Amino acid sequence: MVSGERPQHAQRRWSALPRLIARAPAPIAVTVGAVALLLGLLIVTRPLTSLVVLTVYIGLSAILSGLADFARGRADSWTSRIIAGAWILLGVAILAGLGRSLEALPEVLAVLLILGGLASGYDAISRGRISSRVLAIAWGAAQIVFGILALTWPDVTVLVVAIVFGVRTAVFGLTTLSRGILTLRGPRADDGRAGEQADAGEVADAAMSARARFWTAAGRYALSFVLVGASIGGWWLNDWVNQGSSVVDAFYDPPAVVPYEHGRLIRADDFVGQHPPDGEVTRILYTTRDAMGQPAVASALVIAPEDRGPGARPVIAWNHGTTGVARGCAPSLRDASATRWAIPALNDAIDRGWVVVASDYTGQGAPGVFPYLIGRGEAQSSLDAVLAARELEGLALSPRTIAWGHSQGGHAALWMSEVAETYAPDLDMRGTAVIAPVADPRALAGELLTRDDDVLLSILTAWVLVPYADTYSDVDLDRYVAPGGETIVREMTQRCPTEPGVVVSVATALGVSEDRPLYLGDLTAGPLGERLAENAARGPWGTPLLVTWGDADEVVPPRLQEEFVEQLCEDGERVRWAVYGGYEHLEPLLPPSRFLGLLISWTDAVMNERPFPLDDCARYGVGEGSGS
Repeated sequence: MVSGERPQHAQRRWSALPRLIARAPAPIAVTVGAVALLLGLLIVTRPLTSLVVLTVYIGLSAILSGLADFARGRADSWTSRIIAGAWILLGVAILAGLGRSLEALPEVLAVLLILGGLASGYDAISRGRISSRVLAIAWGAAQIVFGILALTWPDVTVLVVAIVFGVRTAVFGLTTLSRGILTLRGPRADDGRAGEQADAGEVADAAMSARARFWTAAGRYALSFVLVGASIGGWWLNDWVNQGSSVVDAFYDPPAVVPYEHGRLIRADDFVGQHPPDGEVTRILYTTRDAMGQPAVASALVIAPEDRGPGARPVIAWNHGTTGVARGCAPSLRDASATRWAIPALNDAIDRGWVVVASDYTGQGAPGVFPYLIGRGEAQSSLDAVLAARELEGLALSPRTIAWGHSQGGHAALWMSEVAETYAPDLDMRGTAVIAPVADPRALAGELLTRDDDVLLSILTAWVLVPYADTYSDVDLDRYVAPGGETIVREMTQRCPTEPGVVVSVATALGVSEDRPLYLGDLTAGPLGERLAENAARGPWGTPLLVTWGDADEVVPPRLQEEFVEQLCEDGERVRWAVYGGYEHLEPLLPPSRFLGLLISWTDAVMNERPFPLDDCARYGVGEGSGS
């Protein structure tokens, strides 16, 4: 905060309060200092509330700035009056449009931080003791660095607000309070030394002993060291986060003109990541339809045996689980996405001569809206990937196709088989194998929301809420997100769980979790709840299904899987299921899972119409598990 003795043009208009109380009587300084100290502590400890507080503070400060110019006679010309009036109108506009101002607040505060840093640099040049100048330089540099970081990571502006602006306000309050107290205890303002040549800061300095001045200077140097360290650490963290992010290269950018028909190949290229033994991997870009049936573009990997032999190859359509919802989260961008650690039993599938087609879905890799747990969008991306792969030169694919999927991908695989007959009638969908599937998104949301609020749940909720809001016009973020929180929620969707940048989302979620909830009301109610319910996989399928999960699954409660299997049996579907003791969410698909042998045997039998137990409903009765 600025002192009243520096030139008026160096004052920040949005910091009218320090200017108004610079020469205020000591009791007023004590009162204002105490209030500012409490406000600063509130901002530090209540990050979401602080957005509202700071918006109100900036609005009131702009109004006070204009009124102060009128009251002090500075608006003595039409130009000055217009400027003073403009600041009053600006403050009123900020307060009147509080909800909209909240969403723009991160960018506004970032700019103010940078401007404040430049002003602190001017302070260091214009006046003050050496320790004060060093602190002003360090404080100015820190504000500029954090302002730039706030523009780079808008959601972290909440933490910047809590740390920088909260500390700034608290320090100002403490300083003002101290000066007021020292003024009350020291020489009075009417002793001939004050007058027009002294301000509250000079009176406070005069009241200080040499020892106090020494410790004050030492404190300034120590604080300067902390600020420099924080600035360097923040900049290093920014570089580290950016270096670890996936790069979406030009391959994924669609050309100006693409075929209108869905399932058409746009381009193909070699995959530079790891390959399975005896396998070739190609990445493709192709046309598809999004969840609302509009033309879109998606990417996929096609994994084929090097020695293909005669005849057309059967197809496994792999649907990946949750990897995030941003473009950079596409599996085809990761080095190990074509290995047995990413796709279950991949090496065995290649050994049998099967071709695996693994879609990224729309919005990952290629631009678009990612259909997270939006069944039709996921399914159409996967079906079109198989259709487009048939256009690859030198690769003959059979219509025989089986869908595999894990978690979110299990949801996609179920929807893929459900809509294939009408959307891609050229494909012969033989069956569906799903691992820990999210069969009913609304039921899962209801289960998750009964748990204690945590960081991962906040991020996962953002991954569901934003794609639904971007897909369905009746799902409004304002209904489900706290005021000022939309920027936080949207930025959470721009990072992938495998990248260092996710630490920013975690840090933000930790910061806001200490305050009031980021999300409002019941997320399973209203338009969002209705859309979640309509995206449940309900069939009918008419082809064999294989469902597996672990009884220690920490993501999708096993009870939901049991209810899903019971419903399949009641609906007359042919379903084989397997429950594995001690397995968590990922374990059924990773080597050396006991499920992988069953997956290959079941797929081989269904693909080639060989005898194999396919209906546990008849073998064990409805709702009774196989106990594998």
